Amino acid sequence: MFAGHRVATCHGVDEARRVLGEAFLPVEFPTASPSGHLGLELNAVSTGRLTLGYMRFDRAVRLRTAEPDNYHVDIPTAGRAVLRAAGGRRVDATPWSGGVFMPGRPVDLDCGDGFAQIALMIPRAELQRELEDLLESTSVARLEFDAELDLATGGQVVLQAVRVVDEASRREDGVLQHPLAVRNLERSLVHALLLSQGHNHSEALRAPVPQSGGRAVARAIELLRADPGRDWSVADLAATTATSVRSLQEGFRRALDTTPTAYLRRLRLERVRTDLVAAGPGDSSVTDVSARWGFTHHGRFAAAYAERFGERPSDTLRASSGR
Repeated sequence: MFAGHRVATCHGVDEARRVLGEAFLPVEFPTASPSGHLGLELNAVSTGRLTLGYMRFDRAVRLRTAEPDNYHVDIPTAGRAVLRAAGGRRVDATPWSGGVFMPGRPVDLDCGDGFAQIALMIPRAELQRELEDLLESTSVARLEFDAELDLATGGQVVLQAVRVVDEASRREDGVLQHPLAVRNLERSLVHALLLSQGHNHSEALRAPVPQSGGRAVARAIELLRADPGRDWSVADLAATTATSVRSLQEGFRRALDTTPTAYLRRLRLERVRTDLVAAGPGDSSVTDVSARWGFTHHGRFAAAYAERFGERPSDTLRASSGR
C-alpha cells in the first residue's frame, strides 16, 4: 500500500521514533532497548489535509503514542495487535477488525511479529466540519467514534476509499496535483468514515429528511450547470439555495432520481467530452482532461464515460485528433 511513497526502511529505535513522529505523531517504544531491532517499513502520502500510510514491523513491538491532536484510524493488513486508547476499551486488531481513536487520548499498541497496518490521520476540524454540514448545524457535540472498526461490514467502505487514494498515488500522471481531484478524494474518505462507522451522531444522520421545494432544486441545477468546475459540496449548494443538505438531497432524488453529487458528475463528464472533442493532436491526454474535472479513478471514469456516451474516452480523443 502506497508503495511509491516510501518514507523509510529502518531497524533502530531512534530512527523509527523519528520517522513515525514526522509522518504521524510522536511515539515511544517503552520496552525496546536503544540498540534494539524493529525492522520498520513506512510508506506515507498526504492528500490535502489527510495523511495515509502503511507500516510494518518485522518483530513484536510495543508502541505508546503521544496525545494526538487528530483522529486516527488503524486498519490491520497482516498479523495481530492489541490496541487501547487511554480510558477506552481494548481493541483486538486483526485483518478483520481495526480501531478508531480520538484526539486527546494516547494509544498503546502491542504488536505481534510481522504486524502491518494502514494508518489514517484525519484532522479534527475536517471531520467536525463535514459532520456539521451533514447535520445542518454548527453546534454539534464533539464526535466520538466507536473504538472498533469492523472490516467485514462498515469498515469495508472506508477501506475501499483508501484503495482509491492508493491507486491515485501510484499514477505518474499527476492526478494528486489537481486540487479538485484531491478534494473529491478527501471528501469521499471522510464521508465513508462518518456514514459507515458508529459514533454518537449516527442516529441523527439516519433521521427522516424534511422535503425540499422544487425551487431550491432548480436553483441548484442552475448553479451546477453554470460552474461545474467549482469545488461544490452539497453543503455549499444547500447554503446558496437556502435549504438544508438532506432536504436538497431528497429534492434531487424525487425530482431527478439522482443526487446533487451524481448530477454534478454527469455535468463534468460532459465537459470532459467537450474538451476531448476539441483537443488537437498531442494537446492533452485522457488522464489530464479527466483529472482536470475531478475524476481520480481512471477505470471508473472510463466505464462511466462509456456508459454515458457509448464509446471510450480514448476513442473520442483519437477521433478528434484525426480530424
